[in-house]
Amino acid sequence: MSNKQKIILLSIVGGLVLLGVATRLLPHPANFTAVGAVSLFAGAVMPKKWGIFFPAIIMAASDIFLGFHNIMVFTWGSMMIAAGIGYLIRQKIKPANLVYGSLVASIQFFLITNWAVWMFTPLYSKGLDGLFASYVAGLPFFRNMLLGDIAYTALLFGVYTLALHYIAGRKQVGVYLNNS
Repeated sequence: MSNKQKIILLSIVGGLVLLGVATRLLPHPANFTAVGAVSLFAGAVMPKKWGIFFPAIIMAASDIFLGFHNIMVFTWGSMMIAAGIGYLIRQKIKPANLVYGSLVASIQFFLITNWAVWMFTPLYSKGLDGLFASYVAGLPFFRNMLLGDIAYTALLFGVYTLALHYIAGRKQVGVYLNNS
């Protein structure tokens, strides 16, 4: 990797960390952040060893300010799973796969983290009724996360596509990122 490529990669990494952290810290609708989309993007386009741990870096950097909690392993882990989903689609990055990836990433985050809240906090009874109540209470957050994941995924991969075509000197932008 040339020095120029390293500088570009580090700039992208820095920008993604800032985007992920900023969207968690600045005022926003609950769970409407870029972290899920950045995780999916990192898994899909960054070198494998960076992509999978990248979400934990964003979560750690923002949780320093938001506060650490007893279900961090589940929230951070769910974002790392989102990066793994990105890794699974890296060979076929196209709009439909990005939508499916965003959906699956949002759904697994919702299921895992609401289960963890039910299991490891005193907020809900430990029976099935408490688990159901945890999922029902999480629905508004799920809706916002899903909308944020889809919007930020479109933004990140759209900018990425334009950048690839600009670098390649192409005048037309195709929809398939891997054919750049």
